Amino acid sequence: MADRCYQGKYSPKNFNKYDGDFTNIYYRSSWELAVFNWLDKNDSVISWSSEELIVPYVCPTDGKPHRYFPDVKFVLKDKLGVTVYLIEIKPKKYTVPPKAGKRKSRRYIEESLNYVKNQAKWKAANEFSMQRNIIFMVWTEDTIRSLGIKIL
Repeated sequence: MADRCYQGKYSPKNFNKYDGDFTNIYYRSSWELAVFNWLDKNDSVISWSSEELIVPYVCPTDGKPHRYFPDVKFVLKDKLGVTVYLIEIKPKKYTVPPKAGKRKSRRYIEESLNYVKNQAKWKAANEFSMQRNIIFMVWTEDTIRSLGIKIL
């Protein structure tokens, strides 16, 4: 994942908005940190959590059941009412199939397996969300910037 050096424990300013154990929030990239800050400070966000929800899925690469922990779940109040979002934060390059070179390198094979695994996770999260009237989205760096969130 991008920005491996940006990892740490997040301490919310508005801990009452956090839906879970607010003493145990970890960010794994500068993008997650920026989104956490935005959620914490945004008055339209009623509540939020990170990796507190479990979505079961079967990975096609091994055929076994796994547990997927989406990056963020939040509840947003706007003019239309209240909406619940389930968000995965990923670099844009991980949302498209990898490009094969002249030879199928080890890197290409690993990227392909990760892509297939991510697609299975996101399909399960989308189905999980639709059953619960939640909107599932994958946010890339472009999405984060378009929301006016400053990436650190």
